[in-house]
Amino acid sequence: MRTLGSLLLALQVQSEGAPAFGSDLITLLADATPINQAVLVILVVFSVASWAIILQKFWSFRRSERDTSRFLEIFRRSSKFSEVQAACPTLPATPLVGVFQAGYAEINAQFRTTSAGAAPASNPPAAAARPMLKSLDGVDRALIRAATTEVSKLERRMTFLATTASVTPFIGLFGTVVGIMIAFQRIGLTGSTNLAIVAPGISEALIATAMGLFAAIPALVFYNHFTHRVKEFSAAMDDFALEFLNIAERNFT
Repeated sequence: MRTLGSLLLALQVQSEGAPAFGSDLITLLADATPINQAVLVILVVFSVASWAIILQKFWSFRRSERDTSRFLEIFRRSSKFSEVQAACPTLPATPLVGVFQAGYAEINAQFRTTSAGAAPASNPPAAAARPMLKSLDGVDRALIRAATTEVSKLERRMTFLATTASVTPFIGLFGTVVGIMIAFQRIGLTGSTNLAIVAPGISEALIATAMGLFAAIPALVFYNHFTHRVKEFSAAMDDFALEFLNIAERNFT
């Protein structure tokens, strides 16, 4: 017990006499060379921008997921495509709206073409004919084009996260290498290897590497997460396109 008490007392005295870590860090940043300060500024900009994209993507994907569920419920409950089209403006966040509107527009275009090539009005009126699609493959191509466009929208700004994850560690490493070179130059000028002379320069150099990792790790983690979410939305669009084609084939062919 006496030994433990002595140890605690020594640690308390040491902590009272040692400067605070925060003040040491601020001092290192203030005394850093212009090159290291520029490196840190670049890394901070990358980090802030990547976190802004992460928060925006979280909010956007959450809205997309919510609107997708509502859209599918309306689509499967409606008996006509026109009813679904009327509900589309209220669900702007889901990518399925773009896919549906592309298919719906293609069906209407084919119907107009069929009507234009119908028999002249002078002929005796016939019973209302069932609308027929000229090409189901044309509807399929329209759905595929729309799905590709929606995937591109979902992936917007994600390239910056990938760039941040791959570039910022090297920018931090560059700052560290420059800082260590300057630290050794100072040692050569002073001719002393005292720890009080060597340690500040090494600490200053390692801050850049730490900042590079601080910017890169979250960007990489969330890039992988958002890539997985985009794949889920892409699979949902493929399933919806098949469902849309099945309904069009049953009713218009």
